[in-house]
Amino acid sequence: MTVALAANDLHVALAGREVLHGVRVALARARWTAVVGPNGAGKTTLLKALAHLLPCRGQVELLGRAASQWAARERARAVSWLGQGHEGSEDLRAWDVVMLGRLPHRPWLAPPTAQDAAAVEDAMHRTQCWEWRGRPLGQVSGGERQRVLLARALAVQAGVLLMDEPLANLDPPHQADVLALVRRHVAAGGTAVTVLHELTLALQADDLLVVDAGRIAHHGPCASSDTHAAVRRVFGGRVHVHEVAGRWVALPEA
Repeated sequence: MTVALAANDLHVALAGREVLHGVRVALARARWTAVVGPNGAGKTTLLKALAHLLPCRGQVELLGRAASQWAARERARAVSWLGQGHEGSEDLRAWDVVMLGRLPHRPWLAPPTAQDAAAVEDAMHRTQCWEWRGRPLGQVSGGERQRVLLARALAVQAGVLLMDEPLANLDPPHQADVLALVRRHVAAGGTAVTVLHELTLALQADDLLVVDAGRIAHHGPCASSDTHAAVRRVFGGRVHVHEVAGRWVALPEA
C-alpha cells in the first residue's frame, strides 16, 4: 500500500484539553477514506492535524515525507482543504473566491494566468456554480456558497483532497454530485479524505475511519462486517448497517 497521509503518536490539545490521544493511522493513496464518529469524537481536529493546520505532538507525513519538511507553497499545491462553515469575504465575487485556490501556483502578487482562469472555470462548471460567478459570496444561498467553496478546493488541482463536511447545506441531488466528484478524483489517481455525518453516504467510500473519544476505533473497508460492527459500537448500538439494493445503508434505532 502506498500511503498518502500518515500520523504517528499524534496528540492535539485545544484550549488546554487534549483532543487526540496518540493517534496512529495510515491512509492509502488513490483511495477515498470517510471519517465518521460521534459528535465531539475529534474528527475535524484529526483532519486539520493531517492538513498541518494545527500544532500537534507526534509526526504527520504527507506522501512519505514529514509535513514539516514541505515548503508551505509546495504543500499547498499538494493538499487541498475544504473546511466547515463560512470561509471567504462576503464582498468577493464567487469567481474571485474560487481563484484563491490558484494562489499556490502563482508568484507573490502575480496576476492570474490563462491556465489559472481555465482551472477556475473548469472547477466552477464541475460544481455547477458557474452561473453565479459574478455574484458576491454574501448574495448566494448556503448551498450555493458550499459549491463555490468546493470549486475553490478543486481549483487547486491537488492530488490530496481533504474535506470537512463537504455536503453541508446541499440538497440530496447536489450531495450525490459531490460524491461523484470525489469518486472521479480517486479514479484519476487522487486521494480523498472526507469527514461526514451522513453515515449512509460515508459508506460509499472505499474505507471508513471510525473515530471515538480522540482515538481510532477502527479503520477498514466500508464493505467489511468488522467496519459495520465498529460503527454500531461507537454509536452505542443505536446504528445498524444493512445492505439495501446493493448498497450499504446505516439506519438508526430507537
